[in-house]
Amino acid sequence: MAITSRDQLIAALANSRHALFDKASVANAVAGRFYSLWRATGQPGQGAIPAMQAVCNKDLLGALPLVNQTPPVTNYLAWVDVATGNATSTLEIHDRLCHQGGLSGTIASPTAQTTNLPLTLAGVPTERIGAEDHSQLQWWLEWYTDTGSTAVSATVNVTYSDDSSSNVVVPLAATSRSSGLYQILPFAAGKTGIKAVNSVTLSATTGTAGNFGVTCTRYRAGLFTVVANKAEVFDWAALALPEIANDSCLALLQLCTTTTTGISKGVVRFAAG
Repeated sequence: MAITSRDQLIAALANSRHALFDKASVANAVAGRFYSLWRATGQPGQGAIPAMQAVCNKDLLGALPLVNQTPPVTNYLAWVDVATGNATSTLEIHDRLCHQGGLSGTIASPTAQTTNLPLTLAGVPTERIGAEDHSQLQWWLEWYTDTGSTAVSATVNVTYSDDSSSNVVVPLAATSRSSGLYQILPFAAGKTGIKAVNSVTLSATTGTAGNFGVTCTRYRAGLFTVVANKAEVFDWAALALPEIANDSCLALLQLCTTTTTGISKGVVRFAAG
């Protein structure tokens, strides 16, 4: 049963389940870069650094609390009340599908890092992946501890939705910081989405090993605040009422506007129908 009318939506909101988040600020950020709040302290708790490839689900520490529904009933993301410590903050809610860490900033070309790879979508339910051409997925290089001060590039070998493979070159800034994200873009011409990451090769050593890895997410909703520390409401229409599949590992990303992410506090309401 889907929510197909305004009356059904109003009734579902009246009986909605709430998930609270209160994430501490991440320091050493750079304006214009995406940052993961997976490792930020607060509520939900600090997510673990993945030692090996793993499928993510709602039970992982770091995920927003979610109660599964019995089909055909499903959860919808219907309402978010949010305040951020920085003005003009862009906050996104993603389903964290799979991840792995353990890559090093000091292992460089010609050595390709295949530790815990390939990272594939094996074991992730199709309803969480979305479109069959994988066009709704976003793949990231995610930092867990700082690497060195030498700016290098990462050559990421990927497998596209059509089973072809190629390299995507991702420029990395000097001293990539903990919680920083680099999106694995651009795709080769004519390709719609990635379904596996096979290896990562750094052009040179960064000087410090640190710890980084690969993460795959599916965007579910985005929010934009304009005043610091002022609560703002995003209703079902602003969020586009996305369906939230059972076992979704909902986590926060932020497009940073200054040198810290600032705190993020809010309430997410799930309507079931």
